Amino acid sequence: MALFIDLILFMISCFALVAGGYILVRTLPIIANAFRTHEFVMSFILMAVATSIPELFIGITSATQGNSSLALGTVIGSNIADLTLVGGMAIILARGFKSEPDSRRGAWSMLPLTALPLVLMFIGHELSRIDGLILLIVFAVYMIFLLAKRRNHEMHEKVRFFKLLLSLFLFIAGLFILFYSAKYAVIYASSIAFGMLMPPILVGLFFLALGTSLPELIFEGIAARKKKAELALGDLIGSVIINSTLVLGVTAVIQ
Repeated sequence: MALFIDLILFMISCFALVAGGYILVRTLPIIANAFRTHEFVMSFILMAVATSIPELFIGITSATQGNSSLALGTVIGSNIADLTLVGGMAIILARGFKSEPDSRRGAWSMLPLTALPLVLMFIGHELSRIDGLILLIVFAVYMIFLLAKRRNHEMHEKVRFFKLLLSLFLFIAGLFILFYSAKYAVIYASSIAFGMLMPPILVGLFFLALGTSLPELIFEGIAARKKKAELALGDLIGSVIINSTLVLGVTAVIQ
């Protein structure tokens, strides 16, 4: 009976995940248009920062407890999942992406920014506080560059103030739905797995590893199905860059 209840609750969590992702995909273009910002840039700034919050808190907690290697492992694992599982699923659902110049430049900038912490570790054999400051400065400069780009974006449609407020409210609500439904989807999936006597290692490798990437996976999957390639690419590229600069930078500074 308990297994059946867990299965029902898991299905409800999955439906909530899809609902949250759908709300975000519908509201982000309106917000981007209101602030005269390209969809790629807005997805990078809002969605990618939001989906990187769990990694950031893991980094802060592990650094204060003297276990910075946990944060490094989380960032590496998260980036691998984003670039393979999440990115691959989004491309399949979209049947290929036709990218715009903004997203192509973002993809090229992702390569050196992702490699930067590895280069700093190779030079100093660790990520020192100075290395952390360098990563935070690089993150700040890149964000300023992205925000400056919105001046060059022409607004196609004037968005009314009430519509903007409603979109912002729905966006925040969608984020809460996405995160909490992902959390409970992992909990109930793990409970189902244990109820079926699956080994703990399989639970960790499959359910929990997938659960940490669920927000990005759902958002980018729905964006891809809705032919919103710039939203999906903004979240994907932004998550990888933020993990490699902001998350590791904060972790290195407070260790």
